[in-house]
Amino acid sequence: MYKKSIIASLMALAATSSFAATDSCGKVQIADMNWNSASLIANIDKFILEHGFDCDAELIPGDTMPTSTSMIEKSQPDIAPEMWTNAVQALIDRGVAEKRLSIAGRSLSDGGEEGFWVPKYMVDKDPSLATIEGIKKHAKEFPNPEDDSVSAFYGCPAGWGCQISSGNLFTALKLEEAGFELIDPGSSAGLSGSLSRAYEREESWFGYYWAPTAILGKYEMVKVDFGTGIDKDHYINCIAENSCLDPKVTMYPPSPVYTVTTMAFAKRAPLAYAYTAKRSFTNAKMNSLLAWMEDNQADGQYAAENFMLNNKDIWSKWVNKDIQTKIDGALENL
Repeated sequence: MYKKSIIASLMALAATSSFAATDSCGKVQIADMNWNSASLIANIDKFILEHGFDCDAELIPGDTMPTSTSMIEKSQPDIAPEMWTNAVQALIDRGVAEKRLSIAGRSLSDGGEEGFWVPKYMVDKDPSLATIEGIKKHAKEFPNPEDDSVSAFYGCPAGWGCQISSGNLFTALKLEEAGFELIDPGSSAGLSGSLSRAYEREESWFGYYWAPTAILGKYEMVKVDFGTGIDKDHYINCIAENSCLDPKVTMYPPSPVYTVTTMAFAKRAPLAYAYTAKRSFTNAKMNSLLAWMEDNQADGQYAAENFMLNNKDIWSKWVNKDIQTKIDGALENL
């Protein structure tokens, strides 16, 4: 479905290329998701679309589920720069089929990695903790800091697509029966903070996380093996669905991470859309950018400006020379 959508989108761009002179970007809303890589890309898009394509670009808050739904039902926002499509594949498929959404390209060229993780130092002491059976057997080694009578599993913040998948897998793995409590960390900062505090103190930690992230680049973590392999169909049709009544255990399949736009934007501004189709990051590059953000306590805007100033070799491949010149002029005024 996604490959066909990308091909169809590129064919549409080719068909409209002769009308480049009339490309009208206008006002563009960009979803600024509440995790660092997505916020960084959103701010990069804002800078390039404003200064290179003369768009009136605006960032609005976003989350996986509500943003996907809003793009289909209201055609807003125009762009979701980093959409982890495993969690919302049915929604995205419907949007593409109804010609409301377009898959521009891969925002993370290597795709995303998801799983349940424990610190490597715990596995070094007890290799069985690399398996879900070992985790359940030694549940008491993961006390809830708020109530040590139960064990702690850190899930996803409310509103994220992974809240559904991690919750369904928590049920499928019968972690509650093993003594675990599913903790909502409240935010991306809450989730990363819980892991960072535990790691710096060499304490226990067990929960959901994803890559590329500064956290998994900074701390050595081990992805827990469920012993089942990957059942992609069940993951898509049940684990990632709120209505899943009988979740079964499966490892997370690699997650395609795409830039998704409304079809209205793709048709209205084919040149700007073509940029979103080309703009992509490797996991290695994104890990380094995220580590820089964390080390410098940088927000998405500051990190985007730093990227634009220091990585022309990358972003210049996403736009033509005329656009490059306009962007260079904007960078000189920073």
